[in-house]
Amino acid sequence: MSRRPAPAPPAAARAPGASSGAGTPAGRRGPVVFVVLAFALAWLAAAPLYATGGLASPYFLPVSLLVMTTPAIAALVTVRWVEGDRAVWSRLGAVSRGRSAAAVLGWSGVAFGVLLGTVLVALLVGALLGVYPADVTGLSGLRAVLDAQLEAAGAPPVAVPLGVVLVGQVAGVVVGSVVNTVPAAGEELGWRGYLFPRLLPLGAVPAVLVSGVVWGLWHAPLVLLGYNYPGAHPVVALAAMCGMCTVVGGLLAWLRQRSGSVWPAALGHGTLNAAAGLSVVLARAGEPVDTVHATVLGWSGWIVPAVVLAVLVGRGALRPRVAG
Repeated sequence: MSRRPAPAPPAAARAPGASSGAGTPAGRRGPVVFVVLAFALAWLAAAPLYATGGLASPYFLPVSLLVMTTPAIAALVTVRWVEGDRAVWSRLGAVSRGRSAAAVLGWSGVAFGVLLGTVLVALLVGALLGVYPADVTGLSGLRAVLDAQLEAAGAPPVAVPLGVVLVGQVAGVVVGSVVNTVPAAGEELGWRGYLFPRLLPLGAVPAVLVSGVVWGLWHAPLVLLGYNYPGAHPVVALAAMCGMCTVVGGLLAWLRQRSGSVWPAALGHGTLNAAAGLSVVLARAGEPVDTVHATVLGWSGWIVPAVVLAVLVGRGALRPRVAG
């Protein structure tokens, strides 16, 4: 006598990051609503910048932070009122069921190391390929930054050992990574908390590609003002942003899937933002850095993480890890 199949577990009891039915019309409704809402809210939040000076606007910082919250808002609305799931925070990975706090903290440490390494390796590869003007021995870029800060503060030049200043920069990255986790969570709750797991039934490669391109295009309100890629043609800038978001987004998705929590991905995202200034202090003073070609924003910076991501996908590491 055959057994009746066991009923499917409710959404809150599924494995972290798991979902089903993304390939059906009903299953596509949630992701479509989420993307439309995230884009609309981002443009609405960024609109004041277009009337108040763009990147030079005195409101740039608060507006950019507001923009970062829009994926989380879109995810909350979609999960609760479009898909009817009351366990919103568990669904988005903000509350981890079956994962200890120690495990989440451990994966957060991995996230810090992986994303900081991604930034530094990008600079190394760019220097080797001749697209990044590195000055690691002389640290002329760091000296120029320090002199500019002292001049702006009206302080006289001081003979501070550059090694000490560099250690301070690294310490700033550590602190900045933690602080930046809060605004970065506004994005991660949407992109890795909601969208990537909902696309994963289509396959790891389509999920990485689609979520990466969507994340990249979502940056359009700021990128079109010259953010991240100053001086680049808007089409080139958006294409580069999509490339970076696909590669880096794949690594953040891996952290989210393996940890069962969105917080390691948020810390990794915060680390990426905090470490961005290293590309200035490690460059030769007076030489511009073309971010279309150099740093993690440019194509040379995607080479190593793309190889790592390909290995992770090949090993099935982006599949959700079943709790228990």
